[in-house]
Amino acid sequence: MPKVSSVIVPYAAYLRVYEPLAAFPEPERAHWERYARRPDRPSYQDELRRSLADLVPTPPVAVPVHESGDAFVMEADGVLCVCPWRTRLRGWQALDDLDEELPPTVLDAVLPPVVRRQAAQDYERWLARNPDARPWIRTATWQVPINWFVLVSDEERRYDRGTAGVPPLLRYRTPMVQARRRVARGLRTLRDTMDEGPLIDGLVDVGRWLEEFHPRSVVELDYGGLVHTLPDRHLEADHSAADVAEGIEALGRGDGERAGEAYARLVERWRAVRDRRSAN
Repeated sequence: MPKVSSVIVPYAAYLRVYEPLAAFPEPERAHWERYARRPDRPSYQDELRRSLADLVPTPPVAVPVHESGDAFVMEADGVLCVCPWRTRLRGWQALDDLDEELPPTVLDAVLPPVVRRQAAQDYERWLARNPDARPWIRTATWQVPINWFVLVSDEERRYDRGTAGVPPLLRYRTPMVQARRRVARGLRTLRDTMDEGPLIDGLVDVGRWLEEFHPRSVVELDYGGLVHTLPDRHLEADHSAADVAEGIEALGRGDGERAGEAYARLVERWRAVRDRRSAN
């Protein structure tokens, strides 16, 4: 499997929203329009390198001092769309999850309590001035949440094995209207056939997040660094979105056995990733 040079890739997956320029008010719209024409725009790996570099100083920089002015850019049906990094906002939000991700001794060694307290206070003051702020990117470590797969279909899957110096890629892209439609259909089926629980709660949460964006946006589910946890043959055989869609469809027909089989395939596939997390 190809190695990524000069950076340790975090084992994280990403859910991104690319909004058309029309969704942004001026002067931000003009900024992104100029930015999109730059030939030297940073890449996915550049964002990771910058985030990791902030952990090297003593004391470490838990959250960037200034918000990023960078974005990912794509063109969809002739429309230029951007996905702002908003690294500072995402850094603040990620701090809330660290207590569940790391043991206390490890967390204190990586980010001392005084650093975390200061970051939390800064976020509280910033949020009071920006109550409607939301990120364009969501991150999940060592997994792709099942509710993310509800947004996409197997036909939208793209897998590239990678070449020397270029890492493999596994991602899905879908129009916002399709993602919202699938969320609505999935929720109806799950609520009719299951008790309230984490799967339904997670789908409600991601559905509300999607409603914050322009209807002509594009939603991207990217396996990110998770492609480095599995061999090529496993990635080629990974059709998790198809399994989730089959499971929900089976539930809607009252076919619990078929739904259970689809769920079992999903669990077995992702057990390999969880096992590697435990090994680390």
